Amino acid sequence: MNEKIIRMPDSIDKSSAHNYILKLDGLTVLENFILSPEKLKGRIFLEDHVLLFVLSGTYKIYYGNQTISVKKNQMVLLKKSIAIEYEKMATSESNNVIEYWMFFIDDDLLMNFAKESNIKMKSSNQIEPIKIQSINDRLLSYLESLRSYFNDEKSINNNLIKLKLLELLYDLEAKDESLIQQMLNQRPSANINITSIIEANLFLPVTLSDLAYLSGRSLSSFKRDFYAIYNMAPSKWIREQRISKAKELLNRTSNSITDICFAIGFESLSHFSRVFKEITGYTPISYRQREIIE
Repeated sequence: MNEKIIRMPDSIDKSSAHNYILKLDGLTVLENFILSPEKLKGRIFLEDHVLLFVLSGTYKIYYGNQTISVKKNQMVLLKKSIAIEYEKMATSESNNVIEYWMFFIDDDLLMNFAKESNIKMKSSNQIEPIKIQSINDRLLSYLESLRSYFNDEKSINNNLIKLKLLELLYDLEAKDESLIQQMLNQRPSANINITSIIEANLFLPVTLSDLAYLSGRSLSSFKRDFYAIYNMAPSKWIREQRISKAKELLNRTSNSITDICFAIGFESLSHFSRVFKEITGYTPISYRQREIIE
């Protein structure tokens, strides 16, 4: 079964009684407290850089060939514009509780912080590889100081939230400056091969802006370079490739229409059906029935 990939932070579910969210002017902090003896799995697409802090249980991340296991009182930095699979689980010592925090850090906040603190960006070959780090007492105290903010979000000034996030960055710099350098150098280098980016992300719910970012280009440069390679506008080419894959899955598998929709990068079943009919002249259901009859 193919689950829908949730784009975060834009699609964070506020309906859960265990989600506590601060989301002001594009700055997002998520605290999640889950009581569950079972493993919880899913897929998400990260729209911003994410600092993940685990206070109880284990948060396991699968990205490409990498498996990252973040345990109690550990943290890790995840770069933006990637899709990950996750597995959250309690441990014997956590009493079936999984608690973690996610800080979604946008580029503007990072650059403002670098400017205010006079941090000079190092070249990428001077940066340590991203690694799991321990959460010290100072960072634990910082997390505790934020808890009261979740209960009164509407009365909190946006500038105060920005100050609290800047406080986090200063605490991280004091702990390990290399972590800040990792965040400042997350942007891909210019002129990465477009074909490899497309092949890796074709069936994920990425936008053209995401693809441009991953290729180290501006959106206009990405569109121009894409057209030079594929002789077609990227939105049209990607749409046709996804529908071609959908036709293959409808012909060769018994997967549900919903599963196929999510498997090829669409986020809405109605949108998928509309695009499929525009290109093929059939709805996905009638296309599959046509193949059975023939």
